[in-house]
Amino acid sequence: MSSKAPYWRLSAFYLFYFASLGALVPYWGLYLKSLGYEAAAIGTIMGLVMATKIVSPNIWGWIADHTGKRMAIVQLGSLLALLTFTGVYVSSDFWWLVLVMAVFSFFWNAALPQFEATTFNHLVGQVHRYSSIRLWGSVGFIVTVWVIGSTLEGEAIRWLPHVLLFLFAGIWLSSVVVPEDAAGHMPLDHQPLRQVLAKPAVAGLLIACFLMQASHGPYYTFYSIYLEEAGYSLNKIGLLWALGVLAEVAVFLVMHRMVPRFGLRWLLMLSLLLATLRWVLIGLFPQWVGIMIFAQLLHAATFGIYHAAAIQMIHLFFSGRHQGKGQALYSSLSFGAGGAAGSFYSGYLYDLGGPVVMYSLAAALSLIGMLVIYIFVYPPADESIAVK
Repeated sequence: MSSKAPYWRLSAFYLFYFASLGALVPYWGLYLKSLGYEAAAIGTIMGLVMATKIVSPNIWGWIADHTGKRMAIVQLGSLLALLTFTGVYVSSDFWWLVLVMAVFSFFWNAALPQFEATTFNHLVGQVHRYSSIRLWGSVGFIVTVWVIGSTLEGEAIRWLPHVLLFLFAGIWLSSVVVPEDAAGHMPLDHQPLRQVLAKPAVAGLLIACFLMQASHGPYYTFYSIYLEEAGYSLNKIGLLWALGVLAEVAVFLVMHRMVPRFGLRWLLMLSLLLATLRWVLIGLFPQWVGIMIFAQLLHAATFGIYHAAAIQMIHLFFSGRHQGKGQALYSSLSFGAGGAAGSFYSGYLYDLGGPVVMYSLAAALSLIGMLVIYIFVYPPADESIAVK
């Protein structure tokens, strides 16, 4: 890692951002359920949070690439997300919450892709060291899911908005101390964006990322509700979430060694294959605690290996002036479109077809994603990353 990289300031942003994700994703569905909402409504609201990622990162990414002011975008988006989220205190009416969460997530989703580009620009020539910074996001996620799972049981879940507001404030404050990126020192890429996107490897990578996140829809939207209905306490549910992210942290600690040894392409295929196994196990064996623990340990691959490999491959394909747009496309098509599709289909299948059907579809999607990587995706060479 470059000695000039502001390690702790970059890490602090990831800590707060993913701590907020650790409060929102596992528990917001339970909070909505405590307000009396059913599965379809919960899936719709959660899907909207994901759906704004389809539009938001691309708008802010275009602005950032044309102005070169990535951190200004991050700071503005973080502040507006904090302010708009306070709308949840006004009313619990369905359409009001839809509006508030849509506007909030439009700004919240603006920050991360541009911050990822900033981080990579501080790691010139050593982008495989990204995981040693990103792991602090996983630490934040673990602490949050464990604390909330231990303290907000039953009616106490109504305190969740207060926790989220505190974490959103932390995101904004941590963004203020991060210096602007070093984009001006990066090599320029004058190739038109449409030519980059027309490459089969690039299109294949983005499609596979979409399928991977769509397969996570049942997990991110209904995993906590699914386990609660299977008899798990909120504390145990929180521990299972934390276990998954703890496994993710372990992978981030060694990912800088795994990438040069195995290559990005094979690591992506492995993560998609293990995602298929994970969804089958969760869908079929919720009553077996040991199997649920093993399935959560697979989060090391289905998120840890996957994200670290995918985001580095995106960095290789989208260089120079396309960096912000590349990270935005990755976020919008995978976590945005893929996450929204996953939330919507899981919201309807959970009641209509049941959890087994829902997780079976998830397994099929990740398996197709692996085949797409195998057939189409061969990344370009880079002196700092093995891309076998």
